[in-house]
Amino acid sequence: MLGAQLRRLRESCGISRERAAEALRATHSKISRLELGRSSFKQRDVADLLTLYGVTAEQDRAAMLDLARRASTPGWWHRYGDILPSWFESYVGLESAASIIRSYEMQFVHGLMQTRDYARAVVLIANSDKSGDEIERRVQLRMQRQEMLTQPDAPRLWAVLDEAALHRAPGAPGVLRGQVEHLLELTTLPNVTLQIIPFRVGPHPAAGGPFTILRFAEPDLPDIVYLEQLNSSLYLDKRNDVSEYTHIMDQLCVQADGVAATRRLLTEIRAGL
Repeated sequence: MLGAQLRRLRESCGISRERAAEALRATHSKISRLELGRSSFKQRDVADLLTLYGVTAEQDRAAMLDLARRASTPGWWHRYGDILPSWFESYVGLESAASIIRSYEMQFVHGLMQTRDYARAVVLIANSDKSGDEIERRVQLRMQRQEMLTQPDAPRLWAVLDEAALHRAPGAPGVLRGQVEHLLELTTLPNVTLQIIPFRVGPHPAAGGPFTILRFAEPDLPDIVYLEQLNSSLYLDKRNDVSEYTHIMDQLCVQADGVAATRRLLTEIRAGL
């Protein structure tokens, strides 16, 4: 966000990256990294750039310098760095900054909507050789991610879930029932929308697998499509890629049951567990 704002200020003044670099006694590649959010920010560098771009109002400067301090502060998830793969650590940071999270899942309930027991059962599938303490830390990381859904500035979560995930129970028999009850509770939150794609719909356009689209409040930041693989992930932010996935997500939302029908289906599934 800070990098995008600095780029907008520079371009509005007609200043080149080379000239901005001279003000910092650096190279133009450093300016590029700063504007892309790929380099840490020093208060002095930001202050010098603001002066160069003609930002003199104390309130505006203070807001930007505060953003620089926040950008340099490690996120809460960094304490889990020893168990958090680098490719997923990036996602957690982006997720925590997003204003809208749209997701499609086909095998498991989205991590932001899992109960503790369900999360533990899912974590154990790929980490059965890990210690009990590490398993619990992985579960706690997932639980802590969910806290943002009930914060005052909570993002909007719009999740589409394949019905198959609600018939594939991880762990003990009671785990899935508790998860379905939790989903019913989540649908009462004003910022959470859940739609289920029932079996009766048949094939749908997301046959390629699950994906998440992250949107940010800052208008200069592009939407990001997150694709998770077995031991890596892919981040897409090119306009054509994002547009294609957004179109698929819109199609899924049309084919899926509406909110009321989703609640009825969840109630029916719970009754059969």
